[in-house]
Amino acid sequence: MSEQHMDHTDEREELHELLKVRRDKLQDLYDLGIDPFGEKFERIHTAKEIFDRFDVLEEQETKISGRIMSMRTHGKASFADLMDHTGRIQLYFRVNTLGEEQYALLEKLDIGDIVGITGKIFRTRRGEISVEVQEMKFLSKSLRPLPAKWHGLKDVDLRYRQRYVDLIVNPGVREVFETRSKIIQIMRSFLTERGYVEVETPTLHVIAGGASARPFTTHHNTLDMDLYLRIAPELYLKRLLVGGFDRVFEIGKMFRNEGMSTKHNPEFTMCELYMAYGDASDMMSITEELYAHVAQELFGSMKITFQGQEIDLTPPWPRKPMLDAIKEYSGVDLRGLDDEQARLAAKEKGLDVEPNATFSQVLDEFFDAFVEPKLVQPIFITDHPVEVSPLAKRKKDDPSLTDRFEPFIVTWEVGNGFTELNDPIDQDQRFRQQMEQREQGDDEAHMMDEDYIRALEYGMPPAGGLGLGIDRMVMLFTDSPSIRDVLLFPHMRPRS
Repeated sequence: MSEQHMDHTDEREELHELLKVRRDKLQDLYDLGIDPFGEKFERIHTAKEIFDRFDVLEEQETKISGRIMSMRTHGKASFADLMDHTGRIQLYFRVNTLGEEQYALLEKLDIGDIVGITGKIFRTRRGEISVEVQEMKFLSKSLRPLPAKWHGLKDVDLRYRQRYVDLIVNPGVREVFETRSKIIQIMRSFLTERGYVEVETPTLHVIAGGASARPFTTHHNTLDMDLYLRIAPELYLKRLLVGGFDRVFEIGKMFRNEGMSTKHNPEFTMCELYMAYGDASDMMSITEELYAHVAQELFGSMKITFQGQEIDLTPPWPRKPMLDAIKEYSGVDLRGLDDEQARLAAKEKGLDVEPNATFSQVLDEFFDAFVEPKLVQPIFITDHPVEVSPLAKRKKDDPSLTDRFEPFIVTWEVGNGFTELNDPIDQDQRFRQQMEQREQGDDEAHMMDEDYIRALEYGMPPAGGLGLGIDRMVMLFTDSPSIRDVLLFPHMRPRS
């Protein structure tokens, strides 16, 4: 038997013994007529309130509740740390205060148990603000011990799989998700103050549209039809512009059946917004203003630190055409090349491209290899090819390109926006070109949406549109290097 296998066997046996001890204590409580899983408890104060208002609350009675995180026994006096959602506070148990019977119940108390405490607020001789316990009620007996070596990043995989335990033993994790909530609240206020109306559009789509991505499929039994989990809300939101809404936005979940990485999760959150009578320049302004506003609200500054590097979000951010950026960072000018010439240029730079790769696909390879790693400070990359931008309006001075942009920060693409294509004839042709790509094996190419074409034929005003990834925004503002750090329950491969 290997040493590693022996260690796992020992750990399982130790865990089994700990579980048995807790089950025995559970039965002891039942035998004493005590409900280990108690009822409603009327809390008066939180731990933070007691610390913040101690000068007023000293010597007053309180009722607090939370989870026991540590215990220390010294004969006829014991101490414990109780944690609620605001922080920790010390509990002081004294046999003279509780009586022998109540004090003996401490033997049935385990780290992880949730209790309700009635007691007096005071400061110990060592100066620590505490609660002297007068009565303790069991509210939830913890039947499984908290992992003793959980702290830090000892088992990142386990932390993500059992987020509920991660939140218990690593309080800083909760702060990340509280910040996430604040960011979304700030975004909502920012947009509604500018006249945007928040709407909700379907999550189940008949056609997977609004982005180039592989969708998840499902089946509606009553209608006996296949449906797709949405990859973007774009086409529904633009239907609302046709219907007369002037400015709309939606914050919601998107689903793309694609790869996973530190920056990608198959289920993610986006904010999409559309502005009638606007264009891409308006959307770039909103992007930089929104990021700067969130930073100012959270930190009081437009300069933040991510992974030890200062990032300046102060508007305006520079704008650089994609082809110019590729020429600057790779030394190769791809302008005017056909597909074969582009493939040859890629080969000369050591890029591995498919034998039948198109110019646009080669462009993406150049950008990913030479440009993206350089885009640390905020910047807009503009003027994307028509072939990879089926919903964006063409540039007047170069119809092969579109009035589209992608904002980049710390080398990540954090959004996508453009002047919306409102010409139904051009849109129909673009969809048909995308369908040809699908027939050639590109399952991420856009599907044909006849109803969306019909909507455009009624007339959609010129408009600007923008999609922003919420998860990456939260990663940036919480200094989190992995998307799993900002998702409460990230998707994980099942353990074998």
